[in-house]
Amino acid sequence: MKISKAKETMTAKERVKRTFQFEKTDRVTIGYSANPGIHSRLCAALGVPEGDIEAVYQALGVDYRPINPVYTGRPLFPVPENRRVDQLEGCIMRWVAHGTGGYWDFCDFPLKDATDEMFDRFPVPNPDDFDYDIALEQAKSYGGQYGLYVGNPGVPDVLNSNGRLMGVEDILCHIMLDDEAAMRFVQRRAAFQMGMMERTIDKCKGQLDFVWLGEDLGTQIAPMISLDLYRQQLRPIHKQFVDLAASYGLPTLVHTCGSSSWVYEDFIELGVRGVDTLQPEAANMSPQYLASHFGGRLNFRGCISTAGPLAYGTAAETEQVCRETLDIMMPVRGYHFAPTHEIQDNTPVENLITMYQAAHTYGVY
Repeated sequence: MKISKAKETMTAKERVKRTFQFEKTDRVTIGYSANPGIHSRLCAALGVPEGDIEAVYQALGVDYRPINPVYTGRPLFPVPENRRVDQLEGCIMRWVAHGTGGYWDFCDFPLKDATDEMFDRFPVPNPDDFDYDIALEQAKSYGGQYGLYVGNPGVPDVLNSNGRLMGVEDILCHIMLDDEAAMRFVQRRAAFQMGMMERTIDKCKGQLDFVWLGEDLGTQIAPMISLDLYRQQLRPIHKQFVDLAASYGLPTLVHTCGSSSWVYEDFIELGVRGVDTLQPEAANMSPQYLASHFGGRLNFRGCISTAGPLAYGTAAETEQVCRETLDIMMPVRGYHFAPTHEIQDNTPVENLITMYQAAHTYGVY
């Protein structure tokens, strides 16, 4: 299979920059993220080596690339048998098989019911223990052709990332009760992330195009927390990261799962430029709702549901929903065509090819 790309009259970097400025581009900006199983099948369909992510990006027309320093410090966490441990975070994962593959799910929760001493002793990486020269070399290797970003949806991601360590119930209780030791730990982790990000941005000054942050704030039907609690506990942390990006002239894109539009006015006040994921089946998250309420004030990345026709419908239904989304989003500008989350393993590869072909067919200005 091969995707017939749209005619391009600008580089991916220029396209990304203009999209963040709500300016007209030759075609929509394109993003990609997928679970290993469907990614492997996509590589086979495209005829590219499974380990060559750049070849996949090229085939799909993906416009941006991540830039990351490399951790050079000592291992911070032991790895139990039959487990994986994220050495920068400490979360523990176990393999869970399902009908179309499997995934590494979070388990064991080392800070569940933690004492004050456990919070204070839990390791957090030092920003000094990273090779930032590698990040600069990586950025320069793209030759100014692609949009480049630092960060990811897990930064600072207070509710979700800390929930991976202590469980969602614990982190929600801690922020509601303003638990001193727990919030001290949250701030310590955020300070590490901020320090690493600032040093990466400074090292790659002039090479980068945006900062990617994240915070899962909604269930499918409602907010996870109140707006008042967001403003009390999370907004001050988010502001630090948005201000850091702004100090280097970089726009910020914030990943938000579930029903999250309730917080978007606060994002706009903070200076956030764009929001990511945008699950259309969640309350007040349809493309039409977002475009009518926030169009021209926020970039939108996502809206192509990984739980809709892409996974459960036909290729024709996938094409239709992609075209309808583009018809709504393109007139307000600032739209990045992308899935609402990592594309899941139960997705037919034909639908995935159809999705990206639709971006090149119908996403031309």
